[in-house]
Amino acid sequence: MKFDLTNTRIFLRPGVTDLRISTDELLNLIKNIMEKDPLSEAVFLFCNKRRNILKAIWWDKTGFWTAQKKLEKHRWPWPENKESVNEINSRQMAMLLTGIDFTKMHEELHFEKFA
Repeated sequence: MKFDLTNTRIFLRPGVTDLRISTDELLNLIKNIMEKDPLSEAVFLFCNKRRNILKAIWWDKTGFWTAQKKLEKHRWPWPENKESVNEINSRQMAMLLTGIDFTKMHEELHFEKFA
């Protein structure tokens, strides 16, 4: 199953999250720690300490979806700064899910004139 996340807000929680917690506890974390609305139809991403499991949760107007992916060999490139909640776009999420560290990409440059 594939979802079109082109116009969806995607929030990544840096640092470690204990993914053994329940969906309700993740929702409380989104609301109280991340200070985001879990009913906003945004996707929220979390990663475990070993960085081999990623969990996503989102609201689709009828209930919460949760998805989890476990890497068998490699580790997710995951930011450490626990103080911030990072918003990423669907392109960055696609890169993340394939193991590409999008935080080390060159910044896109947009020019009005060529010199």
